[in-house]
Amino acid sequence: MTPKFPVTTPSLHSALKTSVAQYFDQGELKSRGNGQLYAKAIIILTGMIALYVHLIFFTPAWYFALPECVFLGLFITATGFNVMHDGSHGSFSTRTWINTLAGATLECLGGSAYIWKVKHCILHHTFTNVEGVDDDINIGYLMRVNAHQRKLKMHRFQHLYCWFLYMMVYFVWVFQVDYQRYFTGRVGPVPMPRMSPVEHLKFWTGKLVNATLFLVLPISRIGAAHALIGLAITMATAGIALTIVFQLAHTVEHTDFPLPDTDQNQLPDEFAIHQIATTANFATQSRIVTWLVGGLNFQIEHHLFPKVAHVHYPEISRIVRRICQERNIPYVEHTTVRKAVGAHLRHLQTMGRA
Repeated sequence: MTPKFPVTTPSLHSALKTSVAQYFDQGELKSRGNGQLYAKAIIILTGMIALYVHLIFFTPAWYFALPECVFLGLFITATGFNVMHDGSHGSFSTRTWINTLAGATLECLGGSAYIWKVKHCILHHTFTNVEGVDDDINIGYLMRVNAHQRKLKMHRFQHLYCWFLYMMVYFVWVFQVDYQRYFTGRVGPVPMPRMSPVEHLKFWTGKLVNATLFLVLPISRIGAAHALIGLAITMATAGIALTIVFQLAHTVEHTDFPLPDTDQNQLPDEFAIHQIATTANFATQSRIVTWLVGGLNFQIEHHLFPKVAHVHYPEISRIVRRICQERNIPYVEHTTVRKAVGAHLRHLQTMGRA
């Protein structure tokens, strides 16, 4: 059974929503996607498709092909961050069918949009960093990311071997974990809502399309050895890029991992305070990082306002910071990617030695 949040009056979440709504009203802005977001989506999707076509149909020499596989992996993650992610939250567009289409890019990239919504949009975004509910912090026995998880001797070295695991994340997600969740009907210990016949069809169609694009077609065009090497490089690159962005947002120094009380199954803080306490921002002054990761370096704002398009997060963050300062609420942020990575590795060291 999932835990509950306490109801407080006045609510921090209500105050934040009122202030952000005023920002949109005063600027006569739409909270969903705009021309800036759509232009970026076109650039990223065009780049990803162009790299794929060049690799498969023009068979460049290996010294061109290997770097292109790295860039393809980065463009795949950029598609996930900038198109799929907003689409899955319903913030890419004011039109439902466009959001559905943007979210469905995940099907072509190997994931299941339905399972992603349950795992990410519902469980992770509601019960962030709650052990036993948020599946993003469940890495099994291989890593210990919070003090509530079992500690093994090998965890003393997890800040070193984590990079190999991160390279495997995308591969394991596409070829193992999605099927495990599909057949068990669970995301971790939490049951998923029953899939409709249409959702079952989407799941298998997506897996078939992905297998055709990344296995069948490449093998038929350039041979099994070259295709599998290229796939490994692409997926390893995407795995590291995907994982590091999400790890820097939640499993770093000074983020909380709260547990509900055993009597009422209630978490200690109201929803908004919980999201701020369990989340961290990074490199928010870098326009390049913000552009590439789809605003997910403003992770606090994203967790508070997931249905707002990420192009608005830099301005919304000013409002959130001000209110947090006024109420003396800690707001965790690392000024650069390097500092955030350091905070993540130090957190893993602490969890491995504690």
